[in-house]
Amino acid sequence: MQLIDWIILIGTLLFIVLYGVWKTKGSKNVQDYIRGGNEAKWWTIGLSVMATQASAITFLSTPGQAFHSGMGFVQFYFGLPIAMIIICMVFIPLYHRLKVYTAYEYLESRFDLKTRTITAIFFLIQRGLGAGITIFAPAIILSAVLGWDLTTLNIIIGILVIVYTVSGGTKAVSVTQKQQMAIIFTGMFIAFFLIISYLPDDVTFTKALDIAGASGKMEVLDFSFDLSNRYTVWTGILGGTFLMLSYFGTDQSQVQRYLSGKSVKESQLGLLFNGLLKIPMQFFILLVGIMVFVFYQFNQSPLNFNQNSVDKLLSSEYSNDYKEIEQKNDVLFSRKKEISEKLAITGNPELKTELANLDSIERSYRLNTQFFIKRVVDTAYASKYDKLEAEIASYEDKSSVNKEYKTKKDELLTLYNESAKDKETNDKDYVFIYFILNNLPKGLIGLLLAVILSAAMSSTASELNALASTTVIDLYKRNIGEEKSEKHYVTASKFFTLVWGILAILVACFANLFDNLIQLVNIIGSIFYGNVLGIFLLAFFFKFVKSNAVFIAALITQAVIIFVWWQDWLPFLWLNALGCGIVMFLAILLQGFIPTSNNKKIEIQ
Repeated sequence: MQLIDWIILIGTLLFIVLYGVWKTKGSKNVQDYIRGGNEAKWWTIGLSVMATQASAITFLSTPGQAFHSGMGFVQFYFGLPIAMIIICMVFIPLYHRLKVYTAYEYLESRFDLKTRTITAIFFLIQRGLGAGITIFAPAIILSAVLGWDLTTLNIIIGILVIVYTVSGGTKAVSVTQKQQMAIIFTGMFIAFFLIISYLPDDVTFTKALDIAGASGKMEVLDFSFDLSNRYTVWTGILGGTFLMLSYFGTDQSQVQRYLSGKSVKESQLGLLFNGLLKIPMQFFILLVGIMVFVFYQFNQSPLNFNQNSVDKLLSSEYSNDYKEIEQKNDVLFSRKKEISEKLAITGNPELKTELANLDSIERSYRLNTQFFIKRVVDTAYASKYDKLEAEIASYEDKSSVNKEYKTKKDELLTLYNESAKDKETNDKDYVFIYFILNNLPKGLIGLLLAVILSAAMSSTASELNALASTTVIDLYKRNIGEEKSEKHYVTASKFFTLVWGILAILVACFANLFDNLIQLVNIIGSIFYGNVLGIFLLAFFFKFVKSNAVFIAALITQAVIIFVWWQDWLPFLWLNALGCGIVMFLAILLQGFIPTSNNKKIEIQ
């Protein structure tokens, strides 16, 4: 990075922090601090909702997801418009009518305190973990740029977010998110058009899509009913609808965004705006990743984009093995580039087939590289592998009819395949940052880093704000014996924002790469969201179901969903529908056996 990049990056981040503090100084009461004074217009709500969901993970991981797996990930969002309509019709009018500060207040009015509390705790667990991941994602970026350790960067990024979130609460989050989204859209559009300009002169945008399509990257829709496939039209519409209903309808980090609306209409318009724009936005971000893929058909790419892992590999005993793969890949790249250039000129279908075959070989080279990296970073795995290798070598009869020998070979192959896909060797989150650092001109590197860090700050601020609000309103205020002053609750909100910020930093310091970060955040949410949504649907539509049945059903359901996830029986998107269905079924069933609670109904003040 050059001086101009640092000036743009630091200047952008400082502007956001100082602007947020300046615009929101003087929040004296809970209404201002938590609900932003109910002054937000629909466009502010829409951008705030979008910015809360579009964290750094979106702009860091999504292009890498497209690079490796293509456009199919966009199906994940197909349920979003359906969810937005339902929330606008059911959730928003109810929340505004009751004048709640958090979504979970309603559950005490409908059920009782323990149901409200357990649902709030589910939110605090999953969103607390999510906040840590949204800090960890940009720390990866700066680690690649500066060479600093991740712990130091997690602390710095966390402190930046805490400063203006503690200062101004919900209003600080909302007013800064408009500027952050402007920076994000500007940076991503510039990056997209620059990538296209870097392609050879005879490779138009249309031809670039043909080249990507030849390698299977443009397969947007998958109508299969294969439950092992995470991203299909059906998982997106069914599982995605449940996930989005849970996230936007019951997750306080989103509910708080539209509770700040000036009216029901403003809140509804804001959510509909988000529903209309979100899928095109995600499609565009994936398309940026596709263009990066096409760029690397004409420019040599590394076999693994995580350079720290590659450096460790080069200094290990497997260095020669890796260099041998690199040499093979160099030959492969020359052939791929030649085929891609011919395909751009002629459009010959036979060339598309050959390019797809070469791409398949390249993927095997990348898996081999991941395999060797895994052996370096995980000594426990390496010892298992070495033990199996030694056992296989000890067999005198190495023929295919030797069942014991064949079994050991199969075990070795299974271990290899699992290792190649391991979380610690995956480089999806590094693809876009590698491209930015190595190919963009001076100044734009700083702008793109500002894009990703702005998204991180925006999303993390919303999460800390929501975590503090839920802690104060649903746990602290509801369970202390005496009523306190407005100033006391504002001070408590600031204190818990600080506490959750520190906890998020700690989670970030212990975070590891999963399949990739955007999936990790959605997996964490999916473990809890379905259960929470089911509780709300019971409250809305099943008036005969009372608190004790719901409370017991919620505890059982959460245990079942964690077990199903642990056993990897279903793609994570289906956990939302499963959790929702189980808690509703159990609560209705249990209501027939559990006496109706005599708890006095609490009216929301």
